[in-house]
Amino acid sequence: MPTLTLAHSADADDVFMWWPITGKVSASAPHEVIAPACIDTRGWSFRALPADIQDLNKRAIDVGDLDITAVSFSAYPHIRTRYALTSCGSSFGKGYGPKLVAKPSRALASPSDLEGLRVGVPGLNTSAFLTLSALVGAGRFTPVPTPFDRIIERVVSGEVDAGVVIHEGQLMFARAGLKLVADLGAWWTQQRSMPLPLGANAVRRDLDARFGPGSMRTVVALLRASIDHALAHRDEALDYAATFSPLKERSELDRYVSMYVNDLTVDAGESGASAVRALLAAGVESGVLPDSETFEFVSPDMGK
Repeated sequence: MPTLTLAHSADADDVFMWWPITGKVSASAPHEVIAPACIDTRGWSFRALPADIQDLNKRAIDVGDLDITAVSFSAYPHIRTRYALTSCGSSFGKGYGPKLVAKPSRALASPSDLEGLRVGVPGLNTSAFLTLSALVGAGRFTPVPTPFDRIIERVVSGEVDAGVVIHEGQLMFARAGLKLVADLGAWWTQQRSMPLPLGANAVRRDLDARFGPGSMRTVVALLRASIDHALAHRDEALDYAATFSPLKERSELDRYVSMYVNDLTVDAGESGASAVRALLAAGVESGVLPDSETFEFVSPDMGK
């Protein structure tokens, strides 16, 4: 029985999606499985590995050993020879997304005021950093790579002048006394009339060579089945996601999951692929990314 590592971001939406295929693991000890997979995995076994998204980006770029991994869409040009991105499991902001925040005392009325300032970002390979660079211009601010769950506190402490919050931080910055300078997802959608691609799900291109023809698309079908099961068993999925999330109110957790587990997560389709191509082109134009070839998702083989 092949065992594949499924690495994902340790935030509520990824945790929500993948427990049916990996089983439930302890948030404090992710190697400890506390409940087995609950869907038919067709003889495959999947091991969960929750981690920071920038750490996963770097591992995919520098090592590329994970069978399945969450990555930022902006990392794709660096990993495209080794990984394909799946049509399911992605996060798109539909008129919302990462948020540029600052202390109210800062004279920041818009992103154009960032000239020469230090901005905490969740990693230089993240879609959040790419989008801010596309909006402001690469080189006009000093990015300070910061673990995503430390950005709010470093803005509050003054270690950075502003920060780009992702994951649950998008719903938590105001309670820390910070102000919203710009919603990067809202800006993107206003400019381009399309959703903002943020997090992707990548599978190694050599699965067919390792496990037989059609293996990659079969694995993608199992990933899709995991998402479908989680959505059909929402209460159980939210109960489990809550063990990883800093959001304590059930309604707030549900809202966050709904933001990033949506119809494009189930199947990004051509509208999602078009948005990804636009994001990659914006990265090239702003000097953040190298030139990229034509992008396509790999779809599931639903017949196997």
